[in-house]
Amino acid sequence: MTDENTDERESRAVSVGVLKGGFGKTTTALNLARELAHRNGSALVVDLDDNGHMSQNLGYDDQYQADENHAEAVLIGSEDPKQYIESVVDGLDIFPAHEALEDVQSGLKEATMGTTRLKENLVDPLLGDEYEYIVVDCPANRGKLNDNAMYATGNIIIPLRAESGYESGLTSTVQRLVMQAREYFELDILAVTPTDLENRIDYDTRDRALLEEINSREAVAKLVPNYARLTDDDWAALENGNYDDDLPGIRHRSAIDRAHDEGLPLRDYDESCDQLSAYAELSQIVERGEVVRE
Repeated sequence: MTDENTDERESRAVSVGVLKGGFGKTTTALNLARELAHRNGSALVVDLDDNGHMSQNLGYDDQYQADENHAEAVLIGSEDPKQYIESVVDGLDIFPAHEALEDVQSGLKEATMGTTRLKENLVDPLLGDEYEYIVVDCPANRGKLNDNAMYATGNIIIPLRAESGYESGLTSTVQRLVMQAREYFELDILAVTPTDLENRIDYDTRDRALLEEINSREAVAKLVPNYARLTDDDWAALENGNYDDDLPGIRHRSAIDRAHDEGLPLRDYDESCDQLSAYAELSQIVERGEVVRE
């Protein structure tokens, strides 16, 4: 893939979300943010997931369990978010989650213009000045935190895993999250990406079923990154035993698991991992604001 001129890029915020747990949402958000920082110099990841897996895994337990609820202070109290931001690695920072994010969600229901707080108090003050890109790791459930993420970013990437329920996860996210949000503001799906694939696709597996699902649905196929795109010719080659390209999707790699165990983004654990190219393309999609076919 050829990289476009950086002068043509715009600062952009993006949510990573799906209304089902265990679909690789947090791993996708972290490694996407890391690649954006690597390619552009700066990025911020915002952990809005009430389970706080990203924040705790990266070592921010003190912030997650702090007496002061910094998420409440910023989103409801309008305090300066910069005082609560932590450095992950060079160029990548995090606004950590707090264990009482459910209290923030309740407070946002009562707050004036409660859906706009993340945008007004964090994204708008920081995007373009402090950070070229902001990535929000969303909760896996409906509510005011998700509404804030959708409104603040105006963009979403939906990760899917080849597990039972991926069809309902995609459908639920589109119908209950994206379509409902679009009744009130603009929200673009930038990409639908399969994650953690580990099986062959030349016979019936869940990996194959997921790839067939997203590549055959017209409205979804245009949102599939090149690393997961399969054309009719590709399927014919698979049937004939002539498919010799890389297996599609973000593939399962032990390096990704070990990076998680070490509390690091993949690039900072093993920059030789072949799956970094997928995260690089995902970051290009955010930079461009759309999937661009090779």
